[in-house]
Amino acid sequence: MARLALATLLAAALFAACTPAGAEEPRPYTVVGDAIPASLTGTKGDVTRGRALIVERSSTCILCHSGPFPEQAFQGDLAPNLTGSGSRWSEGQLRLRLVDASHLNAATIMPSYYRIDGLARVGASWRGKPILSAEQIEDIVAYLVTLRE
Repeated sequence: MARLALATLLAAALFAACTPAGAEEPRPYTVVGDAIPASLTGTKGDVTRGRALIVERSSTCILCHSGPFPEQAFQGDLAPNLTGSGSRWSEGQLRLRLVDASHLNAATIMPSYYRIDGLARVGASWRGKPILSAEQIEDIVAYLVTLRE
């Protein structure tokens, strides 16, 4: 009996580890002009977690962007350098770019990290789920606004 409980617990832990980070129903948000002014969570994100998300390759940020990340030898050059992001864009503007960059530029190559409707070529495991959670979006925004050059 103890083995069955342990096996069930391990299976649940493995399933949770393989679940996409953003496996949640998106929270409602309002676009005002070129921004989403209100936090998706109602609170500020964590700067340290935001930086960690950007430099880990699973979020895909540094596959296209470069920035002040000396520990990452290989950084992208397809998209704007993230250095100075907090000087170029407001918190709300950064949030919209993460949530749904195609709202600003229909031809963008940047993924919509929090939008789930109207997307094409979405892998089966990602259908109906945002790539990043609301908390992860807020963490990344919290970090990016600190980048003032």
